[in-house]
Amino acid sequence: MADKVAVFYNFSLKPGHCVEVEGFIPKDCKRFSINLGTDEKNLVIHFDPRFDYGSAKRVISVNSVKDGVLGKEQRESIFPFQDGSDTKVCFQFEEDKIIVQLPAGNHFSFPVRFPIEEISYLNMRTLQPKSITLK
Repeated sequence: MADKVAVFYNFSLKPGHCVEVEGFIPKDCKRFSINLGTDEKNLVIHFDPRFDYGSAKRVISVNSVKDGVLGKEQRESIFPFQDGSDTKVCFQFEEDKIIVQLPAGNHFSFPVRFPIEEISYLNMRTLQPKSITLK
């Protein structure tokens, strides 16, 4: 069965603001992703929580994609996600980094690896969208 993908574009998220993504994680989910950038080939952040995917178990893989090429993966061991439940993640866009606010108040940062003035594209894979809020 193919993963469901939700795509949102033509919005404008500038540095100093955040996008809050709320969604439902399906039961028995292996992984889901939230991607932000200018299009599918240029993602300032590829946020990929993995419940049980390959050798990755209960980790968050974070990366960037520039001109369709993945960068160097960053892994986070904080894993506040539960399959079969709702979740909320906020991405704070700063000039040089994305601050990711996780459920339960945890956060980490990921560097902005290429120049970008605004985020105008978001997609979610497997996560079922409930709301997307620009702040």
